[in-house]
Amino acid sequence: MSKMGRVLVAMSGGIDSTVTAMMLHEQGYEVVGITMKTWDYASSGGSSKETGCCSLDSINDAREISVKMGFHHFIVDIREEFGDYVIDNFVDEYIAGRTPNPCVLCNTHIKWSALLKRADAMDCEFIATGHYATIAQENNRYFIQKSKDSRKDQSYVLWGLSQECMARSKFPLGPYVKEEVRQMAYDWGYEELSKKAESYEICFVPDNDYRGFLKRRVPELQEQVSGGTFVDGKGEVIGQHDGYPFYTIGQRKGLGMAFGKPMYVTEIQADSNTVVLGEVEDLMRNGMMVGKLNLQKYDQLEAPMELVSQVRYNDPGVLSTVEQIGSNIQSTFHANVRGVAPGQSAVFYEGNDVVGGGIILSSLKQ
Repeated sequence: MSKMGRVLVAMSGGIDSTVTAMMLHEQGYEVVGITMKTWDYASSGGSSKETGCCSLDSINDAREISVKMGFHHFIVDIREEFGDYVIDNFVDEYIAGRTPNPCVLCNTHIKWSALLKRADAMDCEFIATGHYATIAQENNRYFIQKSKDSRKDQSYVLWGLSQECMARSKFPLGPYVKEEVRQMAYDWGYEELSKKAESYEICFVPDNDYRGFLKRRVPELQEQVSGGTFVDGKGEVIGQHDGYPFYTIGQRKGLGMAFGKPMYVTEIQADSNTVVLGEVEDLMRNGMMVGKLNLQKYDQLEAPMELVSQVRYNDPGVLSTVEQIGSNIQSTFHANVRGVAPGQSAVFYEGNDVVGGGIILSSLKQ
């Protein structure tokens, strides 16, 4: 057993997780690699081949790299638990007229749970991933902090991690920018890996066609929701649409109609199969209600706080007055925010520290 301890590293076959394993090995940890098979895209009837973390090529890359570096490596099939929770939620949220965050859900409820379960079985004290973030501890609380690389920062998708998860997690890439990580891979002799492209798609929708995925997953859906109406802000019918689950807040392209000026989806009314359209200013909101909270830096918010609210990945965020009301949070923005979408994640920051996060229940507009 290494003096530093034994660490289970989630390895996707990509550059970030590979460099994570290399760094921990050099620091003196005993590294065990694990690759999780979450989805078999071919079985869904999609037109594209598998890409990203779930593909056979990626799994083979992770195994090959582990062998070269002298690590033990295991492949774990978690497709059943992934599908039951993440994919069912993905479909259910769209059918409810909301826009889900499957990657946040997967991190919080599937990947970390699977990693901790296997870490315990393999006597690993720690787990590690290639996320661009860091973990801090203050007043006996663990919390996520933003990474050095603002372009790659992934703190937004980690708001759901529990205290137990963070106490045992390591994110070695947090203090580095992507160019430095690529250089490390190159210096360690992995020139091809150092140039490897990144995948940004949802793993089970690699062609980015979520509408097609929904139709394949729920064959009767299109027939059930076809013939809905577009209405304007006054409720007047201005057109027909293909069905409310196939639209998202802020969408401008793909409406299937020309209106003589740019029009955006501003609201989705699932009960009546209605999609409300408006101009860009109609997307502006000055607050939101957030539920399904997970607080990290503090166990609760005793009084209203001025925090930065972030409503989507790569959003710069907006200064807000944030108040905990029972099990929910009300965030009042100090400047209007465009396209606040129910179902998406909201994350609250104090400087670089994640205070907590949750799921947007509704947007607020004066």
